[in-house]
This record gives sequence, structure tokens and C-alpha cells, in this order.
Amino acid sequence: MKKSEIFLPKVEAKPDNMLFRFSLAQALYEEGSTEASIEHLQRCADSRDDWMLPRILLGKAMLQHGQADAAKPILEYSLKLAVEQHHDDPAEELREILADL
Repeated sequence: MKKSEIFLPKVEAKPDNMLFRFSLAQALYEEGSTEASIEHLQRCADSRDDWMLPRILLGKAMLQHGQADAAKPILEYSLKLAVEQHHDDPAEELREILADL
């Protein structure tokens, strides 16, 4: 069973539970369903200004689907959060991604 199949019914039962939604989005992303993950990642990012991880995955998913112009400000904001929150590895990854844009 795919991880997304575990979290989809949970999101359907509790659509406002952002932790379930993020787990679903992350599973979709990891399973290669990046386009399907975008909507869920966007909802998670919109739910909290300081939630870095959904923004990173959202930006990366958007890049995979040719939305670099829309992804860039999301990734830049993710980098700001990573630096503020002292997440060195994600900050470095984001700098590399942004340098390639």
C-alpha cells in the first residue's frame, strides 16, 4: 500500500487537518505524483507563515512542472525561513536551487 493511500482517507475525513494534508502531500511528492501534491502543499503553506517544509516541496514540485516564475518567490521565502529557523541543510539546498534559476 502506498503512503498516499493511508493519508487520503484521513484528509477526506478531516480536510482542515494540515498535518494529515502535509503527510498526504509529502507522500504524493515522494511517489512521483508531484502535480497532485501541489494543491495540498499550497494549502499547508497558506495555513502558516512560518511553515518551511511545505513551501520547499511546493517550490520543487512547481519547478518540475515548468512553473519556475511562480516557484522562485516561494523558494526565496523558504530560504528566509530556513535561515531564521537555523535549518542549515535546507538553506544550502535552497541556495543551490535558486542559483540554478
